[in-house]
Amino acid sequence: MSTETLQLNDTIYQYLYSVGLREHSVLKELREVTSHHPHRTMQISAEQGQLMAMLTKLSNASRAIEVGVFTGYSALSVALSLPEHGELIACDINSEYTDIAKSYWERAGVSDRIKLHLAPASETLKQLIEQGEQNQFDMAFIDADKTGYNTYYEQCLQLIRPGGLILIDNVLWSGRVADDNTSDENTSALKRLNKKIHQDNRVDMMLLPISDGLSIAIKR
Repeated sequence: MSTETLQLNDTIYQYLYSVGLREHSVLKELREVTSHHPHRTMQISAEQGQLMAMLTKLSNASRAIEVGVFTGYSALSVALSLPEHGELIACDINSEYTDIAKSYWERAGVSDRIKLHLAPASETLKQLIEQGEQNQFDMAFIDADKTGYNTYYEQCLQLIRPGGLILIDNVLWSGRVADDNTSDENTSALKRLNKKIHQDNRVDMMLLPISDGLSIAIKR
């Protein structure tokens, strides 16, 4: 027994995948294809995708937001867990990446649930707010440019209903956020946001040591 999270070696990690992961066949194929992409480290892990899918179901989400799509694994994980009438607003600026995503969304039969917006995410979220969509979404996932995280967090707080979830990726940033001697722009932005969310009485929160760190905030 341990009072700390278990350190995962390759043997334990493979065991986790063998008995702890149920992955849709299209998700598995997309993950394997993306593993050969030059920017493959931008993709979330399979276990994080499964956690997001489970949170989607547990929260009875029918409307969700994603900031940062890449090749579409996280969006597909969520969309497969939405009801048939569900909607995922997916924000990205890179058509090369999202063209890959769209092909797999179609193959999985959920492309009608995903509305892709190829524009700066802050502009898309601002438009939703201006259209009166405050408190109309159940869940948001933020996984894009780190210096924009604080803006996306504040916009998503307006759009998510009370009791809704905001998930924020890469909050451990390969451990650099815990290094007092690391102060590059991205790391500094994440440090500020982690501290802000920890002290934010508008939400209940936790930071999970899954993949590169995932913060979960529940809007009060």
